[in-house]
Amino acid sequence: MRVLFLGDVFGKPGRQAVQRLVPRLIARLGADLVIANAENASNGVGVSPDAADEILASEVDLLTGGNHIWSKREIGPYLDAPGARLIRPANYPAGAPGKGHAVVATPDGRKLGVMNLEGRVFMKTLDDPFTSALAEIAALKAEGCRAILVDFHAEATSEKAAMAHHLDGKVSAVVGTHTHVQTADERLLAGGTAFISDVGMCGPRDSVIGVRKELVLERFLTQRPVTFEPAKKDVWLNAVLIEIDDATGRAKSIVRVQEKLEEQ
Repeated sequence: MRVLFLGDVFGKPGRQAVQRLVPRLIARLGADLVIANAENASNGVGVSPDAADEILASEVDLLTGGNHIWSKREIGPYLDAPGARLIRPANYPAGAPGKGHAVVATPDGRKLGVMNLEGRVFMKTLDDPFTSALAEIAALKAEGCRAILVDFHAEATSEKAAMAHHLDGKVSAVVGTHTHVQTADERLLAGGTAFISDVGMCGPRDSVIGVRKELVLERFLTQRPVTFEPAKKDVWLNAVLIEIDDATGRAKSIVRVQEKLEEQ
């Protein structure tokens, strides 16, 4: 099974990159399933139902979230809808809308379990993601998933690496999201789990992690509140392609993907 995982989709530029680049990447890379982190898909903060549907219509099979998942008030009912294809971090307190995992399948019936977790270092104090991960793995195994991918939405590289080693041999891949900068540390761990600290961003590179650079500079220089807006230029899609052994659920390879959206 070949899984293409897209880094944080940032605003309209990120959605456009997904729309125009994902179909050709599927054909070129032979991807069986496409998963995307969509927590910044609406103007750079949060994801609305319309933005989620727009990404899913671009041959994406499932969306994951992160710390901005609650930024759009209308997302709660969307997360709770039957057959929802957007999940949120599993380690939010009980009673939060939506689910922390989902199962997607290839056209020939091969299952992939997908889990979403949020880190706690330099972020909100949530339930323990390390303990939550084990409960979610048990639930996915009960649904017949050998292949399991974890989107760990976290700030600290140390926490992401610790999670990867914690789950090595238990899941197919642990991929980091949140920092919007693709790292160059992709590798296979000893137990057969693929890992990368951060997949990166689908959005404008001529920016500060997606935001118009002059607005970010104004905040740093003045230390006063500034309303952020997505930048528009030099749009790239960052992703990883993970190949998973169908029989064992162990990862066979992980390769970084960087694709530029040519201006029209």
